[in-house]
Amino acid sequence: MPLATAPAPISSDSWTIPVWRQVRWRILALLFLITVINFVDRQTLSVVAPTLRDTFHLSNTQYGFIGSAFMAGMLLAEFPMGYFMDRIGVRAGLSFAVVWWSIATALHAFAGSFLQFGLLRFWMGTGECGNFSGAMKVVSDWFPARERAFAAGIFNSGSMIGNLIAVPTITFLLLHYGWQMGFLLPGLLGVLWVLLWRAGYRPLKDHPSVSETEREYILRDRPAPTPPPSNHVLLARKETWALILCRLLVGPVVQFYLFWTPEYLVRVRHLSVAQIGLFAWVPFLFGDLGSIGGGWTSGFLMRRGFTLDAARRTVMGFGAVCCLLSVAVAKASSATLAIAFICVVLLGHTALSANMFAAITDVFPASAVGRVTGLTGIAGGLSGILFPSLTGILVDKISYTPVFILAAILPAAGVIALFACAGKLHPVKL
Repeated sequence: MPLATAPAPISSDSWTIPVWRQVRWRILALLFLITVINFVDRQTLSVVAPTLRDTFHLSNTQYGFIGSAFMAGMLLAEFPMGYFMDRIGVRAGLSFAVVWWSIATALHAFAGSFLQFGLLRFWMGTGECGNFSGAMKVVSDWFPARERAFAAGIFNSGSMIGNLIAVPTITFLLLHYGWQMGFLLPGLLGVLWVLLWRAGYRPLKDHPSVSETEREYILRDRPAPTPPPSNHVLLARKETWALILCRLLVGPVVQFYLFWTPEYLVRVRHLSVAQIGLFAWVPFLFGDLGSIGGGWTSGFLMRRGFTLDAARRTVMGFGAVCCLLSVAVAKASSATLAIAFICVVLLGHTALSANMFAAITDVFPASAVGRVTGLTGIAGGLSGILFPSLTGILVDKISYTPVFILAAILPAAGVIALFACAGKLHPVKL
């Protein structure tokens, strides 16, 4: 494993302020919270899917197309939303994105057909893509390089916490108040979050609560600000295309597990809706452990002398190996064993993803992070459109087995593509 000279130790002055008074962690808590809400919004449809499919007589293929509509919305809006974040800032950008998708989420309660659900999922996707481009820009602005993967892992863990919360909560609402409430409540929570965000967030240079000690720690060893690079310059870089290709291959796997797991457990493993509420949240707990642990581990390795590139390779490689167990899900002899394999897959996938997103901030300056995240999101959206539809067709025509095989191979292919195309990860000069 390639090593480098250990980074210079951080002055003890950096730690004289208690953690709860360091503003960057409070801001990260808000990013974590909105990511939780985001994925409660997304997961609601999959939890109520058995009920909706029976009520509106939807086939697997139609259900897959509804998932593709969501990803089509993300594909269309990823780059404009990233440009929006870079151009006007994340305080206004995230406020708009969250209100926009929250309205779409709430309106699902009034949908009554395949077409209406598809259109609303498309609308929802055009807003929800702003979560990651905005959050990564905040991480780039507010955290030093050694903390960014951990910070990305923390807010990205909100995706798994959101799913963990969604499964039992939406199941309870479904059984006691009807499926409509599962869409109305998350929509309201998004609007309430915007009020907290508007009250608590300011850019680093303008935030009245940031101490000089914390500001100096955040900005230490950071390159001097540079003018925002043009889109042409970004698209001419091999690192941009390496990250795009990585997310193209890695992205649809977690979407498959989020969107199809309840359906798979009901139709193939013959669990009831009540059993889904009791057990289907467990894999998402492991996804949280992977997201936080993957981000922490890469920072730990760098503190122990690993280069940034070596730390990212190690953790992402571990995650890709875990994802290979997707094949075992289809062959498991029981529902319990299948859920156990899904736990390992999601742990590995989220560890990989936390470092994949952090790699954007490793390579590109803060003035380009929103757009590069958006460009990778376009790739994720493209594969996200194709994979749900392909899943529905394969399940209708064959079975889940070929889908699980693809889910095993794609993350490893994404990691190989990233490092084969980009070479060593390091800040680029634009």
